[in-house]
Amino acid sequence: MSGRIVIVGTGVAGATAAQTLRREGYAGEIVLVGAEPDLPYRRPAVSKELLAGTTPFQRAVLKPVNFWADNAVDLRPATRVRAIDTDSATVRLSTGEVLGYDSLLLATGARARTIDTASNRVHTLRTQSDIAALRGAIDAGGSLLIIGGGLIGCEVAATARGLGAEVTVLNAGPMLLDRIVPQAVSELVCEIHTEHGVVVENSVTTTQLVDTADGVTAVTADGRTVTAAAALVAIGSVPDTALAESAGIAVNDGIIIDQHYRTSAPAVFAAGDATTVFNPRRGEFERGQHWNTALSDGAAAAKAILGHPTTPAEIPWGWTDQHGLSMQFAGWIHPHDDLVIDGALNSRDFLAIALRNDRPVGAVAMSRPRELRATRTLIAAGDPWSPSASLDPVRSR
Repeated sequence: MSGRIVIVGTGVAGATAAQTLRREGYAGEIVLVGAEPDLPYRRPAVSKELLAGTTPFQRAVLKPVNFWADNAVDLRPATRVRAIDTDSATVRLSTGEVLGYDSLLLATGARARTIDTASNRVHTLRTQSDIAALRGAIDAGGSLLIIGGGLIGCEVAATARGLGAEVTVLNAGPMLLDRIVPQAVSELVCEIHTEHGVVVENSVTTTQLVDTADGVTAVTADGRTVTAAAALVAIGSVPDTALAESAGIAVNDGIIIDQHYRTSAPAVFAAGDATTVFNPRRGEFERGQHWNTALSDGAAAAKAILGHPTTPAEIPWGWTDQHGLSMQFAGWIHPHDDLVIDGALNSRDFLAIALRNDRPVGAVAMSRPRELRATRTLIAAGDPWSPSASLDPVRSR
């Protein structure tokens, strides 16, 4: 297959797609365009080792700079696609250049959800370029207010506390990490943060963030105020669909794709955090928001573009590092699923399998990454599973 494939987005989905195209034998042009000025890099490091300063950025890049040229990938950082014309199969770049394509892959990712405020002490954290301002605020002020108790909020809380900052987390939800862990594990995570001096307040809605003489103040729905030198808004992400929408491509909380990563426009595919796809297992559309999902999406989308066989989408999974502890999670967990726990939560060495209607739907583990990987097979099978069943098959993998 020859011609030109244009990939929009230099995150892990786009970068992986470019690499996979070459591995699959594609000999045509590959143009990889991204708004970020940096080489493609591991974004999970942003809230942890890169913010902490324990790892230089060069160690977070996916491939060294010469890799892209050596593999005939035309990498164009700091370049935006301004418009797509699906009729003429062209894209218009911020440089003014118009590129034709035989296939187009949209891997535009997501952007941080924000709160309207005039304060310049309020930050978001999504990319490498956000790090300097947030780290500077932590170092200069000594205290940080975090709005949101999801992965980014919890990871930054741990990182900032490790840097010596006083940290308060205001979480609108009833529990930390409520999208990925069951209640018992959430309570453990909260306990770990409290042990390290982080103040966590759940079920607190922030209505305003305003500048005051002492820094930035959060005003809550119940009329209280909480002040810190700086604030981080970590209330989730919004799929970056503007480019697709302006081209008339179907969007609904993400760029709609089918099981072969095709959008509603001919020769236009999409992958990663910007997409939504129907999950027949769950009977609903869902948007993947984890690094590993974007990684596998990028590879699968590249194969789909070439017409090569693809493997079924894997069970979503991810990991988080907080206060020196690593936790892995997989599947689709509701806070009140039934749990089968091997080990003990308070030992911080356990595997917890979530059951719904007697079927494994998710898992969380600390200190047991191999067992978590094995449990993903149980979740994928979707067969009934008894809480009294032996865990030996999982332990032996």
